[in-house]
Amino acid sequence: MTTQQTRDEVRTFFAQRLPGGWFEGEPDIDVDDDEILVMGRLPAPEGADRVAEAARIAEWREETRGKRMAIAAEAEASWERKVSWGARCGEVTRAFTTLSVPVMTRLRFHDRAVLDTLVEAGVARSRSEALAWCVRLVGSHEADWLKDLREALVGVRRVRAEGPSLI
Repeated sequence: MTTQQTRDEVRTFFAQRLPGGWFEGEPDIDVDDDEILVMGRLPAPEGADRVAEAARIAEWREETRGKRMAIAAEAEASWERKVSWGARCGEVTRAFTTLSVPVMTRLRFHDRAVLDTLVEAGVARSRSEALAWCVRLVGSHEADWLKDLREALVGVRRVRAEGPSLI
């Protein structure tokens, strides 16, 4: 089964199980090898500021906890991935119960020096945290480019799936 087939199945699964009215529109559902992240938009309270928006997310989290846990347990059994949830309200975005997955990497001296500088300057507490900071920085500054790259990969996966079988 291809990654795109899995993503489509996961999206269909959640579309069939999420109660109507939980979110404005369809939630964003992201899937990788370790985790499924369901992120939906909540209606912002009238004249709300960031504090009120954050409070609305916290309220929704508590109100939906039991149902979310039941849906997550079913999905986790089907796809052997953890399910994480999150919400957006106005300008505030919160993800909860997300995984922090260790990633092995090999870095040369000068790359390690960059991480060590971030640790010594107090930007991060460890090389691992410094690397995560760098990834978030690239993600925020190159969001459009990364989006284009992900869209291009969808086409690559489609062409691969249509190609000749190796067996």
